[in-house]
Amino acid sequence: MKQAIHFGAGNIGRGFIGALFSESGYHVSFVDVAEKIIDQLNEQGQYRVNLAQESEESVLVENISGINNMKDEEAVIAKIQQATYLTTAIGPNILPRIAPLIARGIEARIKGNFGTGADLEPVSDLDVASDMSSGSEKLYIIACENQIGATDILKGHILSHLSDEAKAELDGKVYFFNSAVDRIVPIQEGDSLDVLVEPYYEWVVETTEDIPNVSGMTIVEDLAPFIERKLFTVNTGHAVIAYLGYRAGKTTIDETLADPAIEQQVRETLKETGAYLVKQYGLDEQEHLSYIDKNIKRFKNSYLNDGVTRVGRAPIRKLGPEDRLVRPAVQAQKAGLSYAHLAQAIASALLFDFAEDEEAVKIQDMIAQGGPEHVLTEVSGLEADGELAQEVVRQYETMKK
Repeated sequence: MKQAIHFGAGNIGRGFIGALFSESGYHVSFVDVAEKIIDQLNEQGQYRVNLAQESEESVLVENISGINNMKDEEAVIAKIQQATYLTTAIGPNILPRIAPLIARGIEARIKGNFGTGADLEPVSDLDVASDMSSGSEKLYIIACENQIGATDILKGHILSHLSDEAKAELDGKVYFFNSAVDRIVPIQEGDSLDVLVEPYYEWVVETTEDIPNVSGMTIVEDLAPFIERKLFTVNTGHAVIAYLGYRAGKTTIDETLADPAIEQQVRETLKETGAYLVKQYGLDEQEHLSYIDKNIKRFKNSYLNDGVTRVGRAPIRKLGPEDRLVRPAVQAQKAGLSYAHLAQAIASALLFDFAEDEEAVKIQDMIAQGGPEHVLTEVSGLEADGELAQEVVRQYETMKK
């Protein structure tokens, strides 16, 4: 059976990427440090992906197993040697941590040291000789993260751990493709492997190579318009709803959007990001406005029951210079476009003081030490006396009253 190895056995890994590989006839090996989930994957060998909609519908995911990379690095390395695809859904900040292990797997693969490991699919000597000798089988690496150029980032970390000999052998054997992923997966209740997801999803991969088919994967030659459209509509919109909802005392995303005033604020914010996208990539304005409408309808899905504190979590990452709030605001300013609602969204993120979120607590400590300007310079990379930063601070002070 075809092999795929996926780093991250969480809800997105199981409910999205892993499910698509399974549907496409791959055996999926999930790699994670969550021992309980890994044990469940190996004991049960299957789970269901349930769609958050009025009519009950689910997909059975089979041909799966799990590896705890903290306990069995050799099994991970052996699976990397067998795999056609290696994917991740672990969060951009974790990519540097898994790079050394992936590098070891690539080294072994290129040198032709193919293992089978106790928990792996059996590999015959003939298969090794014909398909994998000297690393002749191609490996496709795709980081499925909410981050522009995530695979490029992962590639850089992997290369820093490869020998010069292995680097010289990569061409034609190991490929790195950037991608954009989109599916809402809320926090799950209980300890089941089953995952509740929204019906809609999109997985866009940038390549000009002829690669093995994966159900649900869309291939494009230029990812930039797709990933920025997604990040600055879906991710920006989701975050804005969360931070405005938190300020308004709302519990869930759909409850927040039931407030007409907040929905209008969100819509106006996405019109600002949309104006930049239309100007930058030549998108059709009316088509993009329809895309905004479609995503606001997605956010209103009450069957997801998605909490504002889940969506708003990790505000330091979300306030980063290349992320969903600051980057579109900076680009809009550079293009001479309106950014007032984006500035308000950034200010709302600064006011996210959820005590159970480590990053939210850290931001509040930074504000206490040096004001909101301290966060904008240290976290967001803005100049304190710049127009954007000053507008954010003005909005922050107004909202805080």
